[in-house]
Amino acid sequence: MWMKMSHFSCEDEALLQSMLRQLLQSVKEKITGAPSVECAEEILLHLEETDENFHNYEFVKYLRQYICSTLGSVIEEETEKCTSAQNQGEGSGYDTLVQHVTKKTRESKEYREMMHSLKNVMMVVVESLINKFEEDQMRNKEMHRKTKKEQHSAYYTDNCSDSDSSFNQSYTFMNQEQLQLLVERLDPAQPKEVRQEAMQTLCSAPPSDVLNCESWSNLRKHLTMSLSDPDSTFSDKILRFYAKIFSSSPLNMTREVYTSLAKHLELYFLSGENCVPTISDGIDITNPEIIRLLKKVRLLNEYQREVPSFWIRHPEKYMEEIVESTLLLLSVKREQRHLVCPKLLDPVYFLALLDIKAVWFKKWMHANYSRTVVLRLLEKKYKSLINASVQQCVYYFESCESAVDATSRVNVLPQQYSSNNQKTFYSGKELQYIYFVHSLCLLGRLLIYKQGRNLFPIRLENRKDFISLTDLLVLFIRFIYCSPTCPTTTLTVHTGNYSPAILVTEVLQILCDRTECATECLYTNTVIDALLHPIHNLLNGKEMYINCPETSLIHIADILARIAAVEDGLSLLLYGGNMNTAKKDSLTAAHTIVQFTKKLLDENISVLSGTEMLPALKGAFIFVCRQMYGTCEGLQVLIPYCLHESIADAWKKASSLSERIPTPVPGTDSISSGNQESQNIMVWEETLLDDLLNFAATPKGLLLLQNTGALNECVTFMFSRFSKKLQVSGCERFGYGVMVTQMAATSPGAVALQRSGFIKTLITELWAILECGRDDLRVTHPSSTPVDPIDRSCQKSFLALVNLLSYPAIYELIGDQEIPNKPEYSLREVPTNVTDVIDRLIILNSDAKIHSLFNYEQSHIFGLRLLSVLCCDLDTLLLLESQYKLSQVLLNAQKENIIETSEGPGNFIIDGLSVERNHILVRINLTGGPAERILPQRVLNKGTDPYPWSMFSSYPLPRCYLSEAPRKADFRQDSDLNKLLAFFKNPDKQLVWIENCRKQFCKIMKAKPDVISGTILAELIEKFVLHLSENPSECYFSTEGYEVYQGIGPPITHESAPDICQIVTA
Repeated sequence: MWMKMSHFSCEDEALLQSMLRQLLQSVKEKITGAPSVECAEEILLHLEETDENFHNYEFVKYLRQYICSTLGSVIEEETEKCTSAQNQGEGSGYDTLVQHVTKKTRESKEYREMMHSLKNVMMVVVESLINKFEEDQMRNKEMHRKTKKEQHSAYYTDNCSDSDSSFNQSYTFMNQEQLQLLVERLDPAQPKEVRQEAMQTLCSAPPSDVLNCESWSNLRKHLTMSLSDPDSTFSDKILRFYAKIFSSSPLNMTREVYTSLAKHLELYFLSGENCVPTISDGIDITNPEIIRLLKKVRLLNEYQREVPSFWIRHPEKYMEEIVESTLLLLSVKREQRHLVCPKLLDPVYFLALLDIKAVWFKKWMHANYSRTVVLRLLEKKYKSLINASVQQCVYYFESCESAVDATSRVNVLPQQYSSNNQKTFYSGKELQYIYFVHSLCLLGRLLIYKQGRNLFPIRLENRKDFISLTDLLVLFIRFIYCSPTCPTTTLTVHTGNYSPAILVTEVLQILCDRTECATECLYTNTVIDALLHPIHNLLNGKEMYINCPETSLIHIADILARIAAVEDGLSLLLYGGNMNTAKKDSLTAAHTIVQFTKKLLDENISVLSGTEMLPALKGAFIFVCRQMYGTCEGLQVLIPYCLHESIADAWKKASSLSERIPTPVPGTDSISSGNQESQNIMVWEETLLDDLLNFAATPKGLLLLQNTGALNECVTFMFSRFSKKLQVSGCERFGYGVMVTQMAATSPGAVALQRSGFIKTLITELWAILECGRDDLRVTHPSSTPVDPIDRSCQKSFLALVNLLSYPAIYELIGDQEIPNKPEYSLREVPTNVTDVIDRLIILNSDAKIHSLFNYEQSHIFGLRLLSVLCCDLDTLLLLESQYKLSQVLLNAQKENIIETSEGPGNFIIDGLSVERNHILVRINLTGGPAERILPQRVLNKGTDPYPWSMFSSYPLPRCYLSEAPRKADFRQDSDLNKLLAFFKNPDKQLVWIENCRKQFCKIMKAKPDVISGTILAELIEKFVLHLSENPSECYFSTEGYEVYQGIGPPITHESAPDICQIVTA
């Protein structure tokens, strides 16, 4: 059926035409229903996916046969080559095979010849179809004529709409001669009517045909020149045609349209013939000329925002053309003819008016692919754009400084417009502010990247000094407290907040969240001093020209908190950038912050007292201090200021106020001012409790919290938040779990945790997971049998108990308490305390306890694993052994696991429980490291002897668990050791003997590490400490009597310590 393209006859052409006509007739409804040419093209491209009869069309069959006959041998040859390579281990799968064969086939000579031949034949066939179509159109054109204007356009198309929407226009295909004629008619030298008719026809043509025509370069020049046509209707049609190309054409075509539009705007601003408004005149957006200009800039900006999503799929040179044309346009500066002439508006002002936050630049800088090109061009050619942005920020700051009035408020912009009225005019000051916001956002995005920061320092016009990166950051920070509160007076048609303080804070927050940026930009004393400048002035009582000081200070506190949340930033605040050279009496940033915080809590700052935002301001600066006192080194710096006492006093005051709040009455207005005030008080009280609670992050801080008397309230508050599963702040280093562990390490903390109900809830949740499971899944989805000793669902509860049950907590929770040992346990009886856990999960010494468990083996193993961890603490082990005779309980359980035979006791039953008990018995009866004892494994081996370890049910332990350490020779005759001991016998020169001892000790440890061990090491340490205590300059602790423990009964002093040692070692 297929014909050779080299012998293409008229019959073959007619056959192909019929095949193609059949295909088009089959998809006629789909194509005619398409809203545009682009959609019709998409339908044809995806026809195989949407038409189930696709492979039955004769034209498709013809193409398939033609491709197989032409390329079949090439595909088979490449497949064999790739398959043999895969058999030798060089390939990597079916996907790689297909990709390789496809690539090689498309690179072959046969493929190129086939595509060339097929293209020539199909061009002949399609051109014949188009000619027939045009003949039909010419016969019926009288039926479609309605007006005289439509008669001219009937030669190319029928029913071409003048609507603004390009989606409602019909379309037609055009050959090269028609497109050439169209280009000639669009020549600016042609009459206006001819050009309008040609433009109307051009809008109805497929963009792909227009861009691929031979005369596209001339057409592009004509369209660019026609954009300056005084007829706005004609230029608007050109812009719609450009928009159509932008939305439906690939980058290699749209870049030419974009660069031509950018070039037109560049020439527009450089030309002296166009009436570009000055800054002092402002912009009236009802002016027709301004409307035309804004439409062009808007189309440019919309493409700028969209193009980053697909330009990575094209060569880099295309992207570079777009970037360079944009930067060249924004760098345009029209020369002033006279020095006194007002400054004309540059293109960047119009772009900023339409994209105030520089979203286009943000998208261009997002991917490394485009960011590299943008930064390279900025550095080499267009650094003036960065200079202009910095210059605008400097200009705005100087305007703010010069606009301070007698009321100590900054007043740069006019009063706010009503948001109900459509804004049609932007004054010069408003345009300057819009450009400032655009510059601020652009520079903020630039500072994120190292290559962007490398553009600094820069030199501005009329300035001798360079502006460094630190200078720019200081300038940004000063905007927080030296700028208008809310410049919404400028922008009523935009959404969002454009306050300089908020914009700068957003930039600094992004820099803080990136370690490299923060280290290079923010972690310097100069930047910290700039942040603390208003705080210093308020502490010293100096007059401050700050508009809305509460808001500005809250922004500053937010940045300081983010800095303090990172180790390097915290070190900078605590020690002034150099921990080694910092003087103890120097007031670093941390001292300034805590002093200001205490004054806020005491309300000793007259400027801020009595304001509604004072509680929020207090909370913001306490949060900064919280980042510091949450660490040991930070707390050490802040201790002298007794900040915990100030916070506790503020909490007691807020607590007393909250107690006076009347109970809400149903039916009353819940949003009244009184209720709002009471809610604010309750929020403030919880904030202070949370701040006090965070002192528990360190052991010393926990002691300070205990001294405030608010420990129980803080733990209750923590439990309420913990039970609600509320997340902590992003600046926090850890959650409440760490503080629970810290509190459980002290007796008062453990008691507070028990009183709050935290321990009860934890154990109840454990029991629900371990014994009950989820009720809603019991029938439809029964739980799987656990294969691990501790199931995954119980691991979180297990770790929580391990972190909770330190020795102080164990002593407070089970000290002097007997286990219940009830004769009967109800299946609904749930443990609520640690004693119940020991009774129900660890010491299972009765059938009643065993029968009360649904999952006996799993639950008992959980308890034994918990016991194994607890016994690692010798104090806990002694307590459990003295109260519950733990080892005897385990031995009895092992004895019950022996098989009774007629001849007497037999072998042990080896199961998970007996293995776990055996491990614990060895662990609690033999102390020491791996060289002093051998712990049995908890797993069974494969084979005939699954458990090679000896089990026992009575003492003494089998000798297989005792490590036989090799007997060491007496090294006391060693010369180096004798030399070391000699130093201790003759400590005459107290200033040099310590250094000599250390040198000799290091020498022995390097050469003969086995010499110093055991009793010899103990003897050396004892003599060394004795000599240190006799030397006043080296003595760290006093040799006077001291109390070891303060509790019930008389204190234990160091004189009575030997007696205690004898009791323990007996």
